[in-house]
Amino acid sequence: MSNASDNKLFSPDLQRIMDARHHDPFSVLGRHVQADTATVCIFKPRVEQLSITDQRLPMRRLENSDIFVWQGRAEDVPERYQLHWNADGREQAEFDPYCFPPQVADFDIHLFSEGKHWHAQQFLGAHLREVDGVSGVLFATWAPNAERVSVIGEFNHWDGRVHPMRIRGGSGVWELFIPGLKADALYKFEIRNRESGEILSKTDPYARQYELRPNTAAIVTATTEYEWRDTQWMQQRPQHDWLHGPTSIYEVHLGSWQKDAQGEFLNYRELAHRLVAYVVELGFTHIELMPITEHPLDASWGYQTTGYFAPTRRFGNADDFRYFIDYCHQHNIGVLLDWVPAHFPKDAFALARFDGSPLYEHEDPRRGEHRDWGTLIYNFGRNEVKNFLLASALFWLEEFHLDGLRVDAVASMLYLDYSREDNDWIPNVHGGNENLEAIAFLRELNTLTHDQQPGTVIIAEESTAWPQVTRPVDMGGLGFSMKWNMGWMHDTLKYMAEDPVHRQYHHNKLTFGLLYAFTENFVLPFSHDEVVHGKSSLLYKMPGDEWQRFANLRLLYVYMFTYPGKKLLFMGCEFGQGNEWNNETQLDWYVLDYPLHQGVKHLLADLNSLYKNEPALHRFDFEHQGFEWLDCDDKERSILAYSRKDEHGHVLVILNLTPVPRDNYRIGAPAAGAYREILNSDSEYYAGSNIGNAGLVETEMAPCMGRHYSLTLNLPPLAALVLKPEGRS
Repeated sequence: MSNASDNKLFSPDLQRIMDARHHDPFSVLGRHVQADTATVCIFKPRVEQLSITDQRLPMRRLENSDIFVWQGRAEDVPERYQLHWNADGREQAEFDPYCFPPQVADFDIHLFSEGKHWHAQQFLGAHLREVDGVSGVLFATWAPNAERVSVIGEFNHWDGRVHPMRIRGGSGVWELFIPGLKADALYKFEIRNRESGEILSKTDPYARQYELRPNTAAIVTATTEYEWRDTQWMQQRPQHDWLHGPTSIYEVHLGSWQKDAQGEFLNYRELAHRLVAYVVELGFTHIELMPITEHPLDASWGYQTTGYFAPTRRFGNADDFRYFIDYCHQHNIGVLLDWVPAHFPKDAFALARFDGSPLYEHEDPRRGEHRDWGTLIYNFGRNEVKNFLLASALFWLEEFHLDGLRVDAVASMLYLDYSREDNDWIPNVHGGNENLEAIAFLRELNTLTHDQQPGTVIIAEESTAWPQVTRPVDMGGLGFSMKWNMGWMHDTLKYMAEDPVHRQYHHNKLTFGLLYAFTENFVLPFSHDEVVHGKSSLLYKMPGDEWQRFANLRLLYVYMFTYPGKKLLFMGCEFGQGNEWNNETQLDWYVLDYPLHQGVKHLLADLNSLYKNEPALHRFDFEHQGFEWLDCDDKERSILAYSRKDEHGHVLVILNLTPVPRDNYRIGAPAAGAYREILNSDSEYYAGSNIGNAGLVETEMAPCMGRHYSLTLNLPPLAALVLKPEGRS
């Protein structure tokens, strides 16, 4: 065939191929048969000569181009053929990607378009695949506003002209099977927007692993061969009654908990051994990880996520992370993950304007941007975006055996006017400020995860009075398992920051919370947010001299562990770190050389033990029958007394919130008999002054606080007592 006829037949399409603008490269490239004649067209830069199959059918290079063409009998070229060329003095051979049919199933695309593909990561992204006996990698991505999408990587010199992808109808899904590629190949997607012609280099949203920051390429990963050893834990999890069991969570930022001798990050496996030993010693039931989903900026602490299906490479690979979870489970420690569907960063390599248009985000910044945070907001009303997030949530629970997710910044998702000026938000179709699409998404998230992974929990960081956050979806709730009690946290810390001489005027800050304590399933959080950005550490929020600060902190912790609700404490708080948390360094472990810090740590261990082993302190964390005031009115002396109960017994808690010891202080007792002091935060073991009640205290038949019996106690300064009826198991 002459050059002139070649040019006449191919010129318009070939020019678009050479310009990397062709929307349907498979209509031009590869093998095309008409009658008994086959035409093979290949774009192959950086090659002088090219031939087809072992028969070495030579291809003709079109003048002034990297296009090679062969035409001849169809029977001479099989459906799956190899290309041969010489490079660096060696003969090279590979199968032509454009001789393979579509690989992504129509059903997968249909479910994804409907927003109902719970495992979308199994066909989107990069997957090792064997097709007709040929091994390679199947790539797929969603970019509906692209004119052209290509796979780029080291294997093609990051050249977007070489591997343009196949569009699957109007779905916006692009795919390409590249034979010969193996695990560990680096890749991205190069996307040309069909309206603007803008060319973007984007990392894969569905990748299972990425390069270590600051590099941003995705990595082809092999199917894991990790052998889990947490079978017993996973078999028991669906039956676990977390509503009525103890939950005490240790919140951790893996990058700054501990570092190695050179000040570098520890691997997930090293962290597993060190952290689990420590958490077991202290008695926590769960570890909550601040986001380890891949993120570009250390200073974001992981909350500006770019990899929703990949653990960060900072601490190792995905199997290293599996080992971390597995090791925790083998030592009866649950693991929760901070997960961030509320927003995503504007980094050009990631989700922002993924195909050159607002795709994952809303186009209007009044709905698509958090101006305070400099981040973008997901378009929860778009099926494919919702599907991306739902698949991510389920992925972490299934693939890594995580026991739950803590959903960050839920309040910002619920309200269209969240942190906005009056003219900077758009009402919903009913004229209100509720984000109806986000509400529907959250309900679907909770319904899906609880159905697919029973026994896991989804916890909301929700800072407003939105009703029924933790009530079932079929009852009109959002369906979360638990919710952070931000109101309790703020009121408690404001109260504790007051000089004790003034606390009598703020007594209601500690009593008000019981008016709503059982309207939701609450977690009591002293989280990372309270010990950073100039807020000071928990220790230095406390007033007074050094002794009083530590006494106040111990008192605060007893109040927390005896108050209705599950518990969460950020790392470093358990031993009274004085400095604010700094994500760039490890915790101030050296302070544990000092008795006052040792005392706080000892108290935390004893509180966890007491909370776990005393059913009255956890059985009805979420139900009103688990709490009863003995006295909430003694504001003049800043004393509170209450009882925590289960079906079989009770304990008494008395808080003296001033530095004045109270001798012979009388409280009402629910029952006659002897009460044993089972915890005293002023004990010398905790570096206190050791004022207390020396074991047993007998009730007297002296009415007090509406009870027929009463106890006379010595209340130590800035301290809490916990007493239990003697003889009760």
